[in-house]
This record gives sequence, C-alpha cells and structure tokens, in this order.
Amino acid sequence: MAVVTFELTPERLKWLGEHLDTPREIQPLVREEVEPSKVWELTERDGFIEDWLRIRSKTTSGALLQLNPMQRMYSSSCTKRNVVLKARQVGITTYIAARFFTQTITHGGILSMQVTQSRESAEDIFRIVRRFWENLPEELRKGHLRTSHRNARQLVFPNIDSEYCLASAEENAGRGRTIQNLHCSEVSRWGRQGEEALASLRSALVPSGEIVLESTANGAGGLFYEEWQRAEDTGYQRHFFPWWVDPAYAVELGADFPPLSALEQELSGRHGLKPEQIAWRRKQWASLRGLAVQEFAEDPVSCFRASGECVFDLGTVEEALRGLSEPFETRDNGRVTIWLPVQTGRKYVIGADPAGGGIDGYYSCAEVIDRDLGTQCAEYHGHCPPREFAKELVKLGKEYNSALVAVERNNHGFGVLAWLRMLDYPQIYEQGGQDGWMTSAVSRPVMIETLSAVLGEEPGLFRSATLLNEMRTFVRFANGKSGAAAGTHDDCVLALAIAWEVRKAEAGRGASTRRAW
Repeated sequence: MAVVTFELTPERLKWLGEHLDTPREIQPLVREEVEPSKVWELTERDGFIEDWLRIRSKTTSGALLQLNPMQRMYSSSCTKRNVVLKARQVGITTYIAARFFTQTITHGGILSMQVTQSRESAEDIFRIVRRFWENLPEELRKGHLRTSHRNARQLVFPNIDSEYCLASAEENAGRGRTIQNLHCSEVSRWGRQGEEALASLRSALVPSGEIVLESTANGAGGLFYEEWQRAEDTGYQRHFFPWWVDPAYAVELGADFPPLSALEQELSGRHGLKPEQIAWRRKQWASLRGLAVQEFAEDPVSCFRASGECVFDLGTVEEALRGLSEPFETRDNGRVTIWLPVQTGRKYVIGADPAGGGIDGYYSCAEVIDRDLGTQCAEYHGHCPPREFAKELVKLGKEYNSALVAVERNNHGFGVLAWLRMLDYPQIYEQGGQDGWMTSAVSRPVMIETLSAVLGEEPGLFRSATLLNEMRTFVRFANGKSGAAAGTHDDCVLALAIAWEVRKAEAGRGASTRRAW
C-alpha cells in the first residue's frame, strides 16, 4: 500500500497536475509484472489515487482504492484513444473514474464526462465519484475544491473552473460542450441512439483529449463490436481483460472436486489458472450457461456471441480461429497480409469485393487463393476508392504470377474494372462476355453454401482472423436471405466466395479457352 507523505494543499494539487504520469521517486517494495517483461511502475497519478481516493469495495465500505492487476495493466498501456473489452466487475469503470477525477481536480478548465447506457446507471456510477470528493480533507472541500453544483450527476468546482459530470446515451450528451476527458461506459448496451450519441460526444472532445470506450460484450454486432473490430483503422488502443485478471474470482475447492476437463487443462496451462479459479468458473458456467462466455470473457473473439442462425458452423469457425498462426508478412499498416508467399509456376485467383472508399463505410477486400489447392494465401482489407483499390489489385495480382482477378461488378465494381483496363492488367475474369463477376439473387446463395461446405471439409484452408470473424456473424435472416449481422461486415466472406466460384468455373477450362492462362 502507498503511504501518504504529503499534506494535500492547493499547491500540492497543482504540482500533481503537472506530474501525473511521472514515476514516483519512491516505488512500492513489491512491484508486479503487468504483462510479460513489463513491470508496473507507480506514477504520481496512481499514487494519489491509492493514497486519497476511497471506494466501496466488494467487502468493505470506505476503503482506499488499491489498484488491482487489471487496473495496473490499463494504467501502464493506455493512450489518448482506448477501447476496452472486459469481463464483468473487474474494476475498469472505477479506475477510469479515478483517473479522470484526479485530472479534473488537479487542472483548471477541465470537463470530464462519463456517459452510460441509461440515466439510472449514470447515477449509480456517479456515486463512486461523489465518494472520491466526499472523502477528501474537509479544508479542501470547503475551500479550493468547494462545489457550486453538487447533485446526483454533477460536481462543479468554480475555483478551478472544472467539472465532472455524467450523462446517458439517451440524452443529447455532449452537444455544445467542450470535453477534455470522455469515458463511454457499457457501449454495447447503448441501444439504437448509441451511434448518434457517440458521434456527438466525439465532436465535443478536444483534439488532445482522452477517450475510453469500455464495455462487456453484448453480441457479435452493434456499435461496440464495430468499434472493437475497427480499432486499428481508427487509431484506438485495444485493451482486453478476461475474468481471471481479478484474483477475487476464485472459490474454495470442495472435497469431491472432479478432475479438470481437456478445456480446463488447456486454460490452466495457457493462463496459469489455479484450481480455485477453475472451481469458480464451473459455478458461473453452470448458472449462466451460454451467457457465461459473454459476461466473463476468456478471449476477445468468443465473447461476442453471434445472434441469429449462423450460416457457417460456429464450432468449426472457433476451431479454425484457435488454430491460426502468425502471418508470414504484413504491409501497408496491416491492410495487406501474406500467409503463403508466391511460388514459381503456381497459378492463383483473386476474388475482389469493392466498396466506395470512405472510412465509415464498407471495406474493399481482395482474397488470394491457390488455384489448385484453394488455400488462402493473402488478403487485402482496407478503405480506399475504386482507383486505389484497382492499383492494389494490380500490385497483388502481379506479385502472384499475374493472378486471375475477379472483381464483383455490382455497384462500385464497374469503376474498379475500368481502372484495371486502363492500368492494362492482363488477367481480368470475364463472365458472360463482360468483365467481372456478377453476384445475384441466384448466385449468392450458391457462393455462400460452397464456402460453408469448404469450411466444414477443410477449415485449415482459411488463414485470416478477419475472415473467420466475419463468418461468425454471417447469419440467416427471417426472410430467408443471409448476410452480415447488424453492425458487422461480410467483405472478406464475399471476396473469398467469389474467388472459390471462379476457381470452380476455371477448373474445367483448358489453356486454349483463356488468353494467357
């Protein structure tokens, strides 16, 4: 436990505001690793939190907030842009509130805002912040940190022109405000108004401000799922905290504790879980059943439970995800991934699903497969306009022995195909005398069923986590049609389905029936 070694005065608070992220001169005697080869270092901010801020813990009322392993991990790795996927009740909400409260009272002109899914949950969380203030020294509360407004969702400090407030996504949160610190809590449960609310809040955040989007999972789809999946594109730092990060999730072993199952042995071996933690897990999984993987996440994939009837076999998809290996190479800020480099003499097919190019729209995707084996070799996945996508296809196609490029000609595909011709690419797939592949109400179900059958027979052909995650959320709707669940994408699925259909179509053609093939 940190030891209070200074009097809390306005001058000390000002000094603290200038040194929040400075390591403390005297560190705790015991320092834990927060991740392999990285030791947690107590900063002045975290030292203040442990010295002065009180909480109602799971066992005690009015205890000092002593950072748990998860909170230390977040402290050591957070940036100005953060998205946090977590198990239930591991303390992230409390810690972010403590971080932002500390910044609010040690700087002038700060607005820290916490937004939750509803008014009731906002008021519940704000009690944590009020408790922080109410347990500070009385002379500060009546002097330097006196409040002009103090209610269920707002603390205003007129002497330093700062404010900490809460709102709900149901309200017009952020409109007309200038926010320095923004904590969006349980974003997966914001409902239909969530997307508009988050856009408004982001607009109110100053460029140098700090934002945290945190939530437990709530289905494979929706606002939070999309933010988690797009984190690399949007510049957000991902943080994942499984249930075992909290040491409180353990129970005593009974006298008749059964042997570990194969899955439990794998979990224990991989994450160093103790039998007491496995015993706790058994109780939760028995009571929550299918919801356990969502409420007490164990990995950042399976916790997003697919809703509706999944077209692809989920068990096979999960098995393929667990068996993925690191790619041979990644390029272009992760937009190009290579698993199997080109081999001399082999032939390849590229299926391409174009999009408009805006960062908020669909992705343009290209999947490279070996024509003979069907193995996924490479993938392009990113936002770019038709001209740039055509250039990417030319580069990828030429790298893979002038691969046969099959572009879906629906919508934006016509522009991509026109640019491919202008760039004089030699191998453009033609269907019915026209460049490109036409996905129709007749061909689409066949494409998807073919891909589903291939997955069932040979899941090892698929190498991309992005592709397999899209398969998890590719569902059959009530009207009989299939596609990406709300808030998810299917660009990789369709691009690979095109590649496989073209591979089938080309299988019976001889070299004399296609130019240079």
